[in-house]
Amino acid sequence: MELAHSLLLNEEAYNQLGEVQKAEFVFEWLKFLEKLLLATNKADIKEKQKSIIEQLISLLNSSPGPPTRKLLAENLAVLYSIGDTFSVYQTIDKCNELIRSKDDSPSYLPTKLAAVVCLGSLYKKLGRLLGNTFIDTVGNILKAMKSAESQGRYEIMLSLQNILSGLGAAAAPCHRDIYKAARSCLTDRSMAVRCAAAKCLLELQNEASFMWSTDIDSVATLCFKSFEGSNYDVRIAVSKLLGTVLARAVMSKPGTATSRQNVRKVSLEEAMELLGTGFLRGSSGFLRASGDMLKGTSSVSRDVRVGVTQAYVVFISTLGGRWLERNFSILLSHILSLVSQFHPKAIQTQMDAICCRRCVSFILRTTIGSLLGEKAQIAAARDICQVIWKLKKTVDAVMSEVNLETRPGSTDVAASQHVLVCALQELGNLIYGLGTTAAPLLQDSSAGILDNVISVIVHPSISVRLAAAWCLHCIAVALPSYLTPLLDSCLERLTVLKSSPEAVTGFSFAVAALLGAVKYCPLGIPHGKGKIIVMLAEDLLCSAAQNSRLSVQRTQAGWLLIAALMTLGSAFIHHHLPRVLRLWKCVFPLSPKDLETERSRGDSFTWQVTLEGRAGAFCAIKSFVSHCNDLLTDEVIQRLLPPLPCAVNLLTQLSSIQKTYGSPLKTPSVVYKQRLYELLALLPPEIYAGSLCAILKELAADLTSSDTQMAASTFLLPPLCHQDDLLLLSPLLQDTDHRFIEEQLLLGNGVACGSLEYDPFSVYEHGIEGDSVPKPLPPMLSLISSAARLFGIVCAHVAESQRLLVLEQLLDKIKHTKASRQQVVQLHVMAAFSNFLKYVANSKGNLGSEEIRRPALTLLMGALESTNPLMRCTAAEGLARLAQVIGDGSFTAGLAQVSFEKLKSARDVVTRTGHSLALGSLHRYLGGVGSSQHLNACIGILYTLSQDGTSPDVQTWALHSLSLIIDSAGPLYHLHVESTLSLILMLLLTVPPTHAEVHQSLGRCLNVLITTLGPELQGSSTAVSTLRTSCLLGCAIMQDNPDCLVQAQAISCLQQLHMFAPRYVNLSSLVSCLCVNLCSSYLFLRRAVLACLRQIVQREAAEVSEHAVVLAKDSREDLIPDANIREVGLEGALLNLLDKESDQRLCQDIKETLSHMITSMAVGKLSFWLKLCKDVLASSADFTTVASVDTTQDDEIDKEDDASVLTYRNDEKCRPITNPRWATRVFAAECVCKIISQCENSDSAHFDIALAQEMKERDSRNDFLVLHLADLIRMAFMAATDHSDQLRLSGLQTLLVVVRQFATIPEPEFPGHVILEQYQANVGAALRPAFTSDTPPDVTAKACQVCSAWIASGVVSDLNDLRRVHQLLVSSLTKIQAGKEALSQLYNESASTMEILAVLKAWAEVYIIAVERQKKQTEKQKQTMKIVGSIEENARDVSSSIDGLLDLVQTDLGTLSKLWLAALQDFALLTLPSEFASQLPLEGGAFYTAETSENAKPHYHNSWALILHATALWLTSTGFIVADPDEGATNLSRPVTPTTMCQGSSGASVKSPEDVYTDRFHLILGISVEFLCSLRSDATMESITACLHALQALLDVPWPRSKIGSDQDLGVELLNVLHRVILTRESPSIQLASLEVVRQVIYAAQEHVKEKRRSAEVDDGAAEKETLPEFGEGKDTGGLVPGRSLVFATLELCVCILVRQLPELNPKLTGSPGIKTTKAQILSDDGNKLVSAALTILSELPGVCSPEGSISVLPTILYLIIGVLRETAVRLPGGQLSYTVGAALQALKGILASPLARAEKSHTAWTDLLRSALTTILDCWDPDGTQQEFDEISLLTAITVFILSSSPEVTTIQCLQERCIQKFKATLELKDPVVQIKCYQLLLSIFQYPNPAVSYPYIHSLASSIVRKLQETDKVKPEDAAELQVIQEGIKVLEALVGIAEEQHRAHLVADILPILISFLLDENTLGSAPTTMRNLHDFALQNLMQIGPQYSSTFKNIMASSPTMKARLEAAIKGNQENIKIKTTPKHITKPGKNSSIQLKTNFF
Repeated sequence: MELAHSLLLNEEAYNQLGEVQKAEFVFEWLKFLEKLLLATNKADIKEKQKSIIEQLISLLNSSPGPPTRKLLAENLAVLYSIGDTFSVYQTIDKCNELIRSKDDSPSYLPTKLAAVVCLGSLYKKLGRLLGNTFIDTVGNILKAMKSAESQGRYEIMLSLQNILSGLGAAAAPCHRDIYKAARSCLTDRSMAVRCAAAKCLLELQNEASFMWSTDIDSVATLCFKSFEGSNYDVRIAVSKLLGTVLARAVMSKPGTATSRQNVRKVSLEEAMELLGTGFLRGSSGFLRASGDMLKGTSSVSRDVRVGVTQAYVVFISTLGGRWLERNFSILLSHILSLVSQFHPKAIQTQMDAICCRRCVSFILRTTIGSLLGEKAQIAAARDICQVIWKLKKTVDAVMSEVNLETRPGSTDVAASQHVLVCALQELGNLIYGLGTTAAPLLQDSSAGILDNVISVIVHPSISVRLAAAWCLHCIAVALPSYLTPLLDSCLERLTVLKSSPEAVTGFSFAVAALLGAVKYCPLGIPHGKGKIIVMLAEDLLCSAAQNSRLSVQRTQAGWLLIAALMTLGSAFIHHHLPRVLRLWKCVFPLSPKDLETERSRGDSFTWQVTLEGRAGAFCAIKSFVSHCNDLLTDEVIQRLLPPLPCAVNLLTQLSSIQKTYGSPLKTPSVVYKQRLYELLALLPPEIYAGSLCAILKELAADLTSSDTQMAASTFLLPPLCHQDDLLLLSPLLQDTDHRFIEEQLLLGNGVACGSLEYDPFSVYEHGIEGDSVPKPLPPMLSLISSAARLFGIVCAHVAESQRLLVLEQLLDKIKHTKASRQQVVQLHVMAAFSNFLKYVANSKGNLGSEEIRRPALTLLMGALESTNPLMRCTAAEGLARLAQVIGDGSFTAGLAQVSFEKLKSARDVVTRTGHSLALGSLHRYLGGVGSSQHLNACIGILYTLSQDGTSPDVQTWALHSLSLIIDSAGPLYHLHVESTLSLILMLLLTVPPTHAEVHQSLGRCLNVLITTLGPELQGSSTAVSTLRTSCLLGCAIMQDNPDCLVQAQAISCLQQLHMFAPRYVNLSSLVSCLCVNLCSSYLFLRRAVLACLRQIVQREAAEVSEHAVVLAKDSREDLIPDANIREVGLEGALLNLLDKESDQRLCQDIKETLSHMITSMAVGKLSFWLKLCKDVLASSADFTTVASVDTTQDDEIDKEDDASVLTYRNDEKCRPITNPRWATRVFAAECVCKIISQCENSDSAHFDIALAQEMKERDSRNDFLVLHLADLIRMAFMAATDHSDQLRLSGLQTLLVVVRQFATIPEPEFPGHVILEQYQANVGAALRPAFTSDTPPDVTAKACQVCSAWIASGVVSDLNDLRRVHQLLVSSLTKIQAGKEALSQLYNESASTMEILAVLKAWAEVYIIAVERQKKQTEKQKQTMKIVGSIEENARDVSSSIDGLLDLVQTDLGTLSKLWLAALQDFALLTLPSEFASQLPLEGGAFYTAETSENAKPHYHNSWALILHATALWLTSTGFIVADPDEGATNLSRPVTPTTMCQGSSGASVKSPEDVYTDRFHLILGISVEFLCSLRSDATMESITACLHALQALLDVPWPRSKIGSDQDLGVELLNVLHRVILTRESPSIQLASLEVVRQVIYAAQEHVKEKRRSAEVDDGAAEKETLPEFGEGKDTGGLVPGRSLVFATLELCVCILVRQLPELNPKLTGSPGIKTTKAQILSDDGNKLVSAALTILSELPGVCSPEGSISVLPTILYLIIGVLRETAVRLPGGQLSYTVGAALQALKGILASPLARAEKSHTAWTDLLRSALTTILDCWDPDGTQQEFDEISLLTAITVFILSSSPEVTTIQCLQERCIQKFKATLELKDPVVQIKCYQLLLSIFQYPNPAVSYPYIHSLASSIVRKLQETDKVKPEDAAELQVIQEGIKVLEALVGIAEEQHRAHLVADILPILISFLLDENTLGSAPTTMRNLHDFALQNLMQIGPQYSSTFKNIMASSPTMKARLEAAIKGNQENIKIKTTPKHITKPGKNSSIQLKTNFF
């Protein structure tokens, strides 16, 4: 294929190929040439133009296929438009000549067609350049059309369209001729020709004004004729033509079109009248219609009516939204009149009326729903309401007129019903779409929406009553706050108007519809409504018999209410179930005998009532089983059972009862059967096992009954076919935008569409989507459907013999039925049998004995050759399922063989299609049926069939079957891939475009082939490369196909290729194709585009976005009609599409695509995304914002005219979306949150304004989120204050995110302030509306969360500013104090719970923050006692605001604490396991009711943690000291329920304060332990942290500590729980918090032990001290019991922490407990903190033990402490100790200083153990030298800690002492100054130790070496500050020794020091030039000499006298120093030199 990539066709390569390859090669060359021509230099093209044209013309003569001829024509046109045009006339003549040729052979046809296509393309591209040649050309083409076949006519029409497009007005001379030709083609046999003609006429009307003026009537009639017998594509094309022409006529201006005066002006009324005529009379002329009218036979065919409906939509859409808004009322009255009494013919039968109503609803929904913004929709709703009001007045007049003479005909009422139904449904849909934005409309009393709707609920027509009920349902779903008031209102009227039949049914429908709405309203309805409804239903059922006029209505209403109530779920039904079951039992006779009695006594009317009642009861139980499955216990099933046998018994007798009483019972008995079947299908078959045979018999009778004349296969069979197989059939079976009206064509003319009046019980069921009315089918069809479904279940459970018998009976019935009805019976039996096979296959059952196979096969084979394609599909599926169920290879092979034989012999289409699909289905269900030889045979046959050009159907089915085989064969198919690919390409290049269905099947084959090849497509071998090129070529051919389904397949194939081999897919052309089809009018094409986009943006979002913009800028205006990518980018176009799109799946794809784009691009294109979101959120739904349009015409323009419409649209382009709907705005707000979270994971500058500004200055392209803060706040504010509740929630969430992210960012211009501070007014204003009384609880709850976050964030420091938001919380606190009773009764009680808990949680958060801040403040004040000047004032301000926050909360703390405690007790009760359910309070808790406890749980789970923390803090602040028992009660206007929380209520025994506090303590501890011991995976970090903080707070005060200390089991339990938390949660913050609680528990235990010891000593007196019992763990034995011991539990926990951080501590891991050889390590900050905390706890442990106990734990503790010391003793710069070493030393010191080390019982053992520990530390110096780098400083410090802190006998033992001294000696010899400094400092502390036994050995051993080292410094002068400090430290040691020494040795020491000091002095000459270190040393020496001299004057004088040189040196130095002082004035304070560089430990270990 690479050889095809050249400017000229490579003829050498071309001639070597076979025929099929030649076609591929040519197509590839043409495809390449198309791109190359646009990219090549003009001069190069002109040079080779002649050769290229010759090659193209020769290809034209070689019979090119459809895609090739199209490409060839385009290339020719492009070539001439770029190069020279002198030879174009020859080309045109050549084409004309080819067309004129007399050769009619099939082989010459492609050349003729190619010539036609070339002409079209040349004229389209070159247009008027071609002069007048077009007259001859058009004449020639039209002449050729007379003899052309359908392909020719198709191509000629499209070619004429292109000619018209190119020539524009210049083609006027030919307009009439083309018009005539196109007219005849518009009613052509071939549907493709009709479509092409419609497109041609659509092009023609642009210039031919006669089409929309003088000839408009005939154009309309022609279109109506074209709709007759049309398919979906024709209806789309022709309706577009008709709608556009009429819109053009209405918009045209007199004088603008042509100068001639004969242009007729068409008014809007005339245009609508024309459409109306088509809708009402169809395509028949007036005379014919009137003739038919006289006979009473005329009925408009449905396809005409559907076509006209679509034309209405096109007409209105073309005129646009503003036009619709202005003319809405005229349009509304016209459209509604189509179903009014003025046109009785359209609604003469119920079936016609329903179909017409659907059409009218569709027109209204599609136009109002998509063209109008929200404000205009509200205005439209008012207009519709006016219509309802007028009609209601008419009805009232009729009903109230007593005199029958003057009474207007009741026919008026009957006829007006359809208008009312349409109006009510549209009103419901409108309000549903508007959601809570419709609130102002409903609050407006002048519109009176609710009153009007409720007033028509009592209309005489049942359809109107149901429509009104459904309208209320929509209102309730849209505005949940209206649900309860509407329900109350309807229940009240139902009770009051019980004696009116209309009111009983109407209001029961309304109540049922409203109950059906509850599941869409998360806030629910009050629980008490259930009881009212059940009582009312019971009352209606019981009173039904009292008044025969009302019996049927009351019975129906009673059961309807119960059935609807069941949809609310178990919580509502649980309490009322016994009553319902009692009613269910009463409605049936108890025994067969009673049934007989009933039969003998009844009459027609009583049977009617009885059947209605029982059918209603079935519905109620069915609803119960569907919606309350968890209540279906064995006991309930037992209670459901008894009536079932009786119900079945009556079923068997129905036919005889019906015969007795005649037709009135026909419908009731059908409904009875249908409802019974539906119920039985839901129940487990075991329940009615005894009646199975009787039921089966009845089912068989119903399926073959002679009543059903209608063959409605399209509703029965599709569920039984495989989804993929339905693609073979009409596109109507798939989802389209017109599904709502096209559905009626599916069912066929004899079958009614579904409608609510067929089954009022569906009024409470789910619609298909939320807003679409349920559409139950007529009873007879529903019965067949239910019977077929139940047959599958029952047949699978009866005995095999019975099964066989029934099958044979059914076959017999089919055989003996007459021809006309045979298909109907066959259809029903087939549906039932397929259900049976499906059920058996799904339940892994089996078919039974082999005898059953014969009748099964007979049935399936008969259906496989049925003329109905759906039946063939079902049969093929059935055969495959049969083989699957039998599971026998030979049987399957036999089935395949039968199909092979049939396919080889049969010639008819039906057999060949059916059997080819059967082969595919067998493969689908059973994999590669047997052997590969079988596979080869299948493929061979299907290859042959797919090339049968005589029958497109056979090709389509064979190719579809082939795609199934490829899919199921998988890798086995690899052998055939090449041959299949070349077959697909060959067919794609040759099959005419008129056979779109063949191309669709080819697309599916290509798709599964690509999937089969999968990632192999990335390979680079020649074979793979060829396959890949073929796949891409196939996609390219399909992309050029005119059929939308084929284009969708092409996109899907490219999507697959992009997934497997992304490098080879040209992204630019793919994106171009996607953008062009983004706004396609075909739903499945839009879905394919979005599915593909969603996938490719995950990998290449930025590239996709760029390609889209480049394409939009480069392309012509018409390429992407509606997307407006040029201005708003692909992202804006997608948002726009999201706003207009109604298909849920598509919307989901759009949202996901945009989310992926945000993830990968938002940070890079921040401004763009934020502007996009801001535009969406800021667009107000107000048309006045659009600039007024200035038309350029001089004439005065009549305001009603609409030339402005077209310019108006361009005007809107400045915004991505004009008037976006609330759902789009909600999504935009969610996008803002996503953008913020993306920035959070990106650059830190996004949240640092100073850095952001700096980087922005550096490069203006940089963009950071913090720079857009004002926009973020504004967007959140706009959303939070909208009418739509969902948008308010999103806005508040956005505000919350903004506050949390930006709260801490400082404002660089105003230090001490943060940037959010300037927006406090906006935040307050955004929050205020959420606290009004009519705000829903969920919005208030979210607002409380924002309030607490705002207050807690610390943004606002001024107390007065803070009060504004604080006040909102205060108001909500006041509201909730009134209790659950006073809160809103509009919603379920759990909604009040949610609100109360949200308020309490918000207060808790504020209180926690206030306490924390106060704590920090007091700490600060302690640290900084002296602060100067202004800083002091600042601090005062800050502290006042912080104290102020606590003061603010303090006011309400009394109330809050009680409410918090009450909430916690509720939570504790709700978390009890289910076995304690019986112990829960019957009336519920403080804030929840017993019935709604399940719904309340999530709200408690959401808020308990912070409340717990706050309560713990409050209890801590009171210190558990009982203050006034009624504290805060004055603020609490109601008693708080839990009596345990606050003292006594209602005479309960008053608890002592101690008991109250104990209860509170156990409540908090219990909740914490319960939560922490079973942490669920969804437990939030926030909850765990809050819980641990609560425990910390609790243990901060003595009283709870004494509780824990005195109850050891409680402590152990708590520690075990904390151990689990540490094991299961990795977060360091959680582990640290847990350790802090552990420390407090140990502290509590220590306190307890101390207290017991103290009290024992006091009690027993000092005398008997030795007999004191031992307190603390381990008692006298020292044993610690695991599980009971606090110390053991703590050790486990600490070891867990330490080993996790330092695995080497675990002897099992390191192999031995000995000394390790690994390198010491530095831990992370978190690791340091955790290890330190654990060590602190370890050091406290001995204090909890008795002396014996302490001996048991000491080895472990020491091992761990020394282990940590050893593992982390890393040498740090400057001689610092690592964090963990410091902690280890601190812990060691704590242990050494423990009183137990000196206690007599443990003294000896401790001494031994401590000596061992010291030995271990000494052993850390590795004598072998294998030790890697260790830190001498750490180890020396440890030794020093031992020497100084332990009792002398530990360290004075000679061997240890010598080793210690040895270590010091060795260290002193080291060269490292830092180590020497530290060594001197440590020795200093040892030398100064008061006990001579300890210090003297060190002095004796080390003093001399120190002196020696210092004397050496005279020779080696210090180089730097560190060496200088070594000398200074050494001198300090010697000076200290002088102080310690006894008198007689002192002189000797001074004599040693003085020479050293004097040697450091400099004389006056050298002082000036000496380096700094020497000068500092000089100063230091001099200063020390000055001190020593006076102190030891005699010694000093003696030495000076004995050494004159020293004396001279000293004098010189003093003199030099004085000189120096004179030169520069003395500094005021002398710092000790070197002081700054000395290493100071943070902690003093000694």
